[in-house]
Amino acid sequence: RSVSAALREHLRRLGLQDFPCGLGSWVRGRGARGHGGVCAAGPPPQRVALIRVTRMSHGSMLHVRVTLAPRWVRDTLANPSSLQVEEVDKGLLQLQQLEELILSANQISRITSANLPRTLKVLELCCNAVADLKDLCTQPPPELQHLGLGHNRLYGPSQDKYLTADFWPNLVSLDLSFNSFMDLPRLVSQLSSLQKLRVLVLQGNPLALIPTYRGFLVDSLPKLSFLDDIHIGPDERHQFHGLARQPELIRNEARVVVSVGEIKGVPDPSALQQLEVGSEAPEITYRYCVTYEF
Repeated sequence: RSVSAALREHLRRLGLQDFPCGLGSWVRGRGARGHGGVCAAGPPPQRVALIRVTRMSHGSMLHVRVTLAPRWVRDTLANPSSLQVEEVDKGLLQLQQLEELILSANQISRITSANLPRTLKVLELCCNAVADLKDLCTQPPPELQHLGLGHNRLYGPSQDKYLTADFWPNLVSLDLSFNSFMDLPRLVSQLSSLQKLRVLVLQGNPLALIPTYRGFLVDSLPKLSFLDDIHIGPDERHQFHGLARQPELIRNEARVVVSVGEIKGVPDPSALQQLEVGSEAPEITYRYCVTYEF
């Protein structure tokens, strides 16, 4: 279902059928009557009543901060996983001053930027099924400062081309954690155009296994302040200075060491009775295949 449908349902349960219009405790002043969320003609209320709604339902929380009329709506909508949102529809365009939209832990696979208010500054899509950024980058909100895409299905290099200043000129914070980006030099070449980027999260991607991963990023993005939630200090910058000019140190491979502490159900060779030299007893050989899945 759509975001606006989920929002209307929760507001209805809260007794706000005509919110942000109609008659209710949020109305202060005259000229705010309407029906179905559409304000009637007339001057806006003299005082804007900001309300804050928190609803617990099946372990989830709906957090809405809005003002009286759609043209004045300006704050936060948080939509938890139990809402099962699959579509970001045009209904959000009624919130013409919406600045934060949090849709974490839903079932969104595609998001069309034409359905997002142009005033958005924060867009959080963590823990969804987003695999393609093309539709999101058709008309992206120009003032967006944070884009959260962690725990999705993004795969480079088909997607990292959308992570440039051409689409996100004011981006300050970017979360790409736990996706499938593998080409570190290519991704860095795209991110380097984001001149306002200060916070970057890439942990959980295959490229984070590269031994020189952090040093290469720190030296390649000199304006970055935090990488994977760890502050980048002057000492670290000095330590990795010049690493960005040594691409030969970046290898598209990783070494993984697996230590097996105990295996159950396998005969212990030391416990087997040793055959005497010259014995005609048959020799018994055991072969095992161990498979690791990453």
